[in-house]
Amino acid sequence: MGNEIKTATADSATLSAKKVIEIQNLKIGFDDIPVLRGFSVQLFEKENLVILGKSGSGKSVLIKCIVRLLIPDSGTINVLGEDVNKLNDWDLAELRKKIGFLFQSGALYDSMTIKENLEFPLRRIKKNLSKKEMDEKISETLENVGLSDTLHKMPSQLSGGMRKRASLARTIVVDPMIMLYDEPTTGLDPVTSDEISALINEVQKKYNTSSIIITHDIECARATADRIIMLKEGEVYMEGTINEFEKSPDELIQSFFKTKNLSTHVTT
Repeated sequence: MGNEIKTATADSATLSAKKVIEIQNLKIGFDDIPVLRGFSVQLFEKENLVILGKSGSGKSVLIKCIVRLLIPDSGTINVLGEDVNKLNDWDLAELRKKIGFLFQSGALYDSMTIKENLEFPLRRIKKNLSKKEMDEKISETLENVGLSDTLHKMPSQLSGGMRKRASLARTIVVDPMIMLYDEPTTGLDPVTSDEISALINEVQKKYNTSSIIITHDIECARATADRIIMLKEGEVYMEGTINEFEKSPDELIQSFFKTKNLSTHVTT
């Protein structure tokens, strides 16, 4: 097919790391139009994996399949040792508790304060926490994302970047093992985008998360990626390190990397 398929340079840490997600030959389409065409990938413990691709290449569909918001036509998805597509509703709900999903929109509850937004998942997932423990956990998490002074504010009182941070705080407050980021910097100005990228790295270190970062923001990829996979028409076009991508002579790769940032930044 003429695609450049390249395997990332494997270091000793990657070789010895535990697989937390393994996807084999994933296929899914809509209205007889294929979106993912036999996609396979592995995510390793404490790794930031960036998946790049143009709009419509299947990036967001992929992470929705991982948490079974979408059911693929064929292929296997193994998350933390569980075959996602074979789980009953109870076991699927238990698995989802271990996965943090940062939606592109942020998806905060507008009628709740920031504290109440963080209390909501805590009450559902960390049911044994006392009120004092819950308050301490919320305060610690907000401090970790630089929002200590927003406890009693409403989402409408925050800037776009602060809302994104609050959404991330609500996701990590329950200590997920895996983070799925869907276009985390879309709609943000370049400075705030850089701050969110730095925060993704801080979350990886502080919470020992394994992450899939869906983006077409090259600066976000440069800042966060331990490994990159580029999708083209639902297939792996190239896999490698940021250095390997930037040195690639391939025209499609260069069309991404010659532009500093392909995201549209509008919100401060």
